[in-house]
Formats: sequence, C-alpha cells, structure tokens
Amino acid sequence: MDQDRKVRVRFAPSPTGGLHLGGVRTALFNYLFAKQHSGTFVLRIEDTDQTRFVAGAEEYIQDCLRWCGIQPDESPSHGGDYGPYRQSERKASYRTYAEQLVADGYAYYAFDTTEDLEAQRKLHPNFRYSYENRLQLRNSLNLTAAETQQLLASGHPHVIRIKMPEGETIHFDDMIRGIVSFESSLIDDKVLLKADGMPTYHLAVVVDDHHMAISHVFRGEEWLPSAPVHILLWEYLGWRDTMPQWAHLPLILKPDGHGKLSKRDGDRLGFPVYAMNWQDSETGTITKGFREMGFLPEAFVNMLVLLGWNDGTDQELFGLDELVQKFSVERISKAGAKFDYEKAKWFNHEWIKRSADTTLIPQLYSLLIGKGIHGIDEKYLTDVLGLIKERLTFIPDFWEQAVFFFKRPENYDLQAVQPKWNGEKAAFFSDIITRLETFEPWHGAELEDFYKLAIQASGMKIGELMLPFRIMLVGGKFGPHVFDIATLLGRDETVARMKGALEVFNQVTP
Repeated sequence: MDQDRKVRVRFAPSPTGGLHLGGVRTALFNYLFAKQHSGTFVLRIEDTDQTRFVAGAEEYIQDCLRWCGIQPDESPSHGGDYGPYRQSERKASYRTYAEQLVADGYAYYAFDTTEDLEAQRKLHPNFRYSYENRLQLRNSLNLTAAETQQLLASGHPHVIRIKMPEGETIHFDDMIRGIVSFESSLIDDKVLLKADGMPTYHLAVVVDDHHMAISHVFRGEEWLPSAPVHILLWEYLGWRDTMPQWAHLPLILKPDGHGKLSKRDGDRLGFPVYAMNWQDSETGTITKGFREMGFLPEAFVNMLVLLGWNDGTDQELFGLDELVQKFSVERISKAGAKFDYEKAKWFNHEWIKRSADTTLIPQLYSLLIGKGIHGIDEKYLTDVLGLIKERLTFIPDFWEQAVFFFKRPENYDLQAVQPKWNGEKAAFFSDIITRLETFEPWHGAELEDFYKLAIQASGMKIGELMLPFRIMLVGGKFGPHVFDIATLLGRDETVARMKGALEVFNQVTP
C-alpha cells in the first residue's frame, strides 16, 4: 500500500441486537490505529439484511461507542464526506457493480428457486453452488442469452453470484497473520446481490470500502473464509491497487478456551458479554451489560485491549490516551484470547481506585436516589467515598459497603455480641455514651485515644469492646476503621446509635 495514503478505518456492525464485547474490541482496535496515525475512524451501519434489522439497534451501537470513549469521526449521526453511512441508503449503487461483474464474466444470474436448491440439498447432502455443478443449474451460464433475457424481462426472481475460478491460489498479506492462502476450488459461488435487490455482505463491504477510501480493515478472525471472495471482487472491479490492508483479529474465547465466547456463555456462567444493557424488542427480556453491572468505561476498554494485545511489558493498566500512543499491530496475537471475568473485575477495582472522586460522585448520587436516599451533602458523600473506595469492585458495591453512613442499622449481628456480653460491658458503654455526649474535638485520632484509654482503665480486653462498638454503629462486623466511621457520622448520630444498640444488647441473655 502507498505509505502516503491517509489512514481511514471503519467499524461496520449490523443493527441486529446487543453489541458483543468482541465487536467493541474490533471498534477499539480500529480507533486506536486511526488515532495513532492521525487518521479517520468511520462508523458504517451494515443494514442490508432487512430480515434481521432491529429497531433501536443503531442508536444502541452509537451509545455503546460513546460510553467507551471511542467516538467515530464519521457516522450516520456525525455525517462526513463519504456518506451515506447506512448501507440501505446506498442500495442503488450495488446493482450497478453486480451487473458490471456479470458483463465482465466474473458473475452470473442465478434463477434457481428456493425449492430448486432444497431439492439439490436433498439429493446432495454436501451441496454447494460452485464450479462443480453450476453448469447443471438454472443460471445464465447454462441458459442461452435469449432465455436469460426473457427471464430478466419477465421479472423472474434471481440473484447474482460470483463465478469463483477453478484451481487458483488466492493469497494476501495479513498484518497479523502474514501470508494467508486459499484454494479457489474450495469456495462456493457466493451470492452478491439478493433477489430483493439488496447486496450481500460480500459485495457491499467491497463497494463501500472502495467508495469510503478505507485504507486498513480490522475485523474478526471469523471473516477470514470470506477474504478470498473479497480480494477477487477488488480485483474484478478494477480496484486492486487501492485495496485496503487486512488485519484479522483473534477470537475472544470462552473462559475454558474451547470455542468463541457467546451470549449463552454469559447467561450460563453469570457474566455480561454485551457492552450495555440490551432489551429484546419481542420478548422484553433484558440482557445485562458491563455498564449496568457497574463497570467503568476505562476498565472495560482496558480489559478489552488486553484480549489479544499487549505492549511487550508487564504493564496492565492503560488509559485510552496512553493506548493511542502505545498500540501496535505487531503486538496483536494470532492466538485466541480467553475471557476471564475475575480479571475483568480486577480491572474495574483498579480503575475505581484510580478514578477522581468527582467522576464517581454523579454515579453514587444516582445509586443513592435509587435506594430512596435524597439530599446528601456532596462533601459528606465524598468523605464516605474516601473511606470505601478501595473496597469497591463495582459502583453498586458502594451501597453494601456504605449503607450505614446513610441509614441506621435495622438489625444487629447479635450472635457476635451475645457470647461475651455482660453487665460489666453494659456499664462500660453506658459510661462511654455519657462522656461522648460532650467529647471534643470530634476527630478520629482523638476518639481512638479516648476510647482505648477508657478500655485500659476498665481492665477489660480491647478486642471484646471494639467489636460491640463497631456493631453499634454499622450493624455487623464490616466497614472501614471504626473511628473514621464515628468521625463522619458525627457526635449526635454516633451517640444516638450507641444508645439504641445498647438497649438491644442489654436484652441479650448470655
């Protein structure tokens, strides 16, 4: 390829449902390559298969990319100089090129009905439309020119198929895999233009990539078998000199490494495989996404990029800007990458710790409102986050870890208190409560010194009096440093909780 050619890459999903994490990774690799080379990242919607079109899917795709921070430079919503960016809006141009291929002898009209083809499959279980049998089937290669024209003029349903050559080796240089070769005799005559006039993926992708001046194509390994058809189309249409460079990305595998990761695997094993929640328009069923599970976009992107790529070091945490600088095609693996949900959770935990409080606070407010908690002061919420942040794997974990900062315990872990509760302890806490009502200054270090000196003076063991204090404030054996909790709750709330809990504890009979 001409080294001076401007880098233009595209992500071309079909609007047929939720966006699988493998699709987002393809978009991400395209984006990183484009930005690294000061190029253009294009979003093209491949909606030629109208039978599988799902309303709302296009908007969903764009929302997913926006959440991930990998915004396209050109798209159906952004516009651009190479539009339209929906294949359905480019329909008229495809027939022109399909007809050109027929005229040049590289394709042909096939008039076989669905029933004809079904009959062939019953006769020949391994039936494929190819050089082996095309001269025995109902197409323009086997019919006279007059018969062909009569069928066309009468509007007889037909498709246009590529005429795959026999006995040729088709090869190309893949940026990830090196030289890849295919034997043309093993490939069937793919349909290029369907009976409804819409192109198949094979024709549309070549025509669109040409007209959009795409320089490099990053797509999944599952498209490798289609590559020889596409290469021949580039050649047959006279565009071989401007054909993009290819890069077929490794598969994202099931956790056990056996086979491609699917939505069913996520359902079975309890983890998301879609970027965001997807609701099935027919059943109303919601498939949960990474965003709604509580993943940060930074963590999701970081996890994705390392499924098949590394920078050659032990570094694991990368921001998007850093990835633009460090990304290289040479470091993409040929082998499939096993998806590890525990590792994905680790990335999220690390990115929560890294994130500025100001970026997390809006999400926490939404979480609290959903729990019926309103009117929380932002400084108070920020202070609570400071104590809880390193304990969070997901944003929703905040509620479980910090609920006691926003509402008094409704229940206490009495089993932890009961075995060693006695009158002496009850008297100790009664005295402590009285003294705390006027204690100054209300700071963690001073509270801790005061409390530990009181325990020392009582002659009791510190462990036996620290746990009840914690349970009084939070309800159980969890939470951050207990004196930090008391500091944030404030004197009045701390004393009130201790009084309420003491009444409950005193009803406990050892």
